[in-house]
Amino acid sequence: MTVVLDCNILVMCLTSRSPFHIIYQSLIAGKFEVALSSEILLEYEEIIQQKYGVSTANALISLLKELPNVRYLAPYYKWKLIETDPDDNKYADCAIAGQADYLVTEDRHFSVLKNTPFPKVSTISTDDFAQLIKELNSAS
Repeated sequence: MTVVLDCNILVMCLTSRSPFHIIYQSLIAGKFEVALSSEILLEYEEIIQQKYGVSTANALISLLKELPNVRYLAPYYKWKLIETDPDDNKYADCAIAGQADYLVTEDRHFSVLKNTPFPKVSTISTDDFAQLIKELNSAS
């Protein structure tokens, strides 16, 4: 399974006190693949620095660069599917380029993707993705 993680989801799942920490743990354990673009990686770095500091951001970015289940993509086509927050298009473009099964997000701007027949981008909430991971973990 390949997913794209919206930056807010990554922030939510980093701390061990989070109910969504299972997402981070499963990423580290290689339970799913993450598709990333350089734009997404830069946003991760910027936001993690703001929330947790430079050393945490550097450690996370280094980890993401080393994990074998992180795929780096260079989406060449800009679909411009999200008009209300064009900055979010980098996630949709990466999901399309990486043929991701899901784009994990809580951002309401992505709701337009549910009504976009082509290209199809399936979004999933953090709760539903965490539940899916629990089900996958119990099956293996």
